[in-house]
Amino acid sequence: MDLKTITERARRTLGIDALLPMQQEMSRVSLPARVLLQAPTGSGKTLAFTILMLRALKGNAPGVKALVIAPTRELVLQIYDIIRPIAAPDYKTTVLYGGHSYETEAKSLAGNPDVVIGTPGRLLDHINRHRLDLWKTGVLVIDEYDKALELGFATDMKRITDTMKRVSTLLLTSATSGDIPDFVGAVDHVAEYRGEDRGPQESVEVYRIDSPSADKLDTLGALLEALGDRKTMVFVNHREAAERVYDYLQKKSVDSCLYHGGLDQDKRERAMVLFGNGTATVMVSTDLAARGLDIDGVEAVVHYHIPSTPEGWTHRNGRTGRLGGTAGCAYVIVSEKETLPGYAGAETIATKDIEPLSRARRATLFFNAGKKEKISRGDIAGFLIAKGGLQPDEIGRIDVKDHFAYVAVPAAKARDTVTALAPYKIKNTKVRVTQLKNK
Repeated sequence: MDLKTITERARRTLGIDALLPMQQEMSRVSLPARVLLQAPTGSGKTLAFTILMLRALKGNAPGVKALVIAPTRELVLQIYDIIRPIAAPDYKTTVLYGGHSYETEAKSLAGNPDVVIGTPGRLLDHINRHRLDLWKTGVLVIDEYDKALELGFATDMKRITDTMKRVSTLLLTSATSGDIPDFVGAVDHVAEYRGEDRGPQESVEVYRIDSPSADKLDTLGALLEALGDRKTMVFVNHREAAERVYDYLQKKSVDSCLYHGGLDQDKRERAMVLFGNGTATVMVSTDLAARGLDIDGVEAVVHYHIPSTPEGWTHRNGRTGRLGGTAGCAYVIVSEKETLPGYAGAETIATKDIEPLSRARRATLFFNAGKKEKISRGDIAGFLIAKGGLQPDEIGRIDVKDHFAYVAVPAAKARDTVTALAPYKIKNTKVRVTQLKNK
């Protein structure tokens, strides 16, 4: 695909008016190429590798032309939302990930997709079932390859790449430097971006909050009360701690959600939706959410536990004060028995000195129909205005999935909106609308 077409579709479908320097570099790399792209999460890597990948696609012969491997379902879906609208209608894109319908994926593979995006385990599963043939695939992208290795996917990825005998263009991305896995071979072009304007550490103000006891729950509660309705991520070091902190916040009636690797995919997706659209103002998570997820507008990070490595400190703080965004704040809660490591410098502050931020509460409505039922964001917005009695500026983020959708609305109007919509159809389809509960 030519660059002019790619940039025009990015502008029209994604609202991208100008390419960032790393994206410009990917538009100039001579093909075929073997590229390593290192840049922080949220800095535009996905569009950058999309540009290079689509430039490398040629011909209309049936078969998978490009494979994108990513370590998590959430990242796979984020990548799909960037690639699909730019690639269409020239190239068909599909996604494969754990928790997704096997039947839906089998049908999509039978339709001869040109670009496949998937998690390692699910990709290998389809290869083993002889549904996915990568013998002639010429383009391979491994996004966040270091995180994939960290999560234990090395063997699966090696088995996948062993079936790929005609890769001419390779692109690896990561947020940190690290060893390139042997099974992909060497690269010949390294593009490293640590932030042309400012890096995460330069755009984050870091404060220390002293806890009078080893159990920091009450100190956390006081801190979150002081922060008010700021979009906040609370990081802990273990899943069990995440569950305990979340249970505490639920009892305190804090609008919060939980995210860690022990949850099933549906619960993790629901947490991303609730936090992303503002229904939950607090996300409690392990370091699984410290990188590899595109979470916009995080205004504060709280280290409930001190991370064990400098990299953990950097990645957590990088969730706020993102490149191209506004400055953020990070707070580290320290008990009397703890000592901050050298890499975790912070200025001591009392919660009474933090000015709370107040916002109107949001709720999330669930529609039991989505893309496969030909329901779009515009259809849902129009339905809410025409039949639900909402004003355009009251409708928040709309997330449309294969067979369902989520939309943020004012919490005070959620129940009345559900009642008002009940008698009506959307695009001649009877859709059940309910208020999503964060339990």
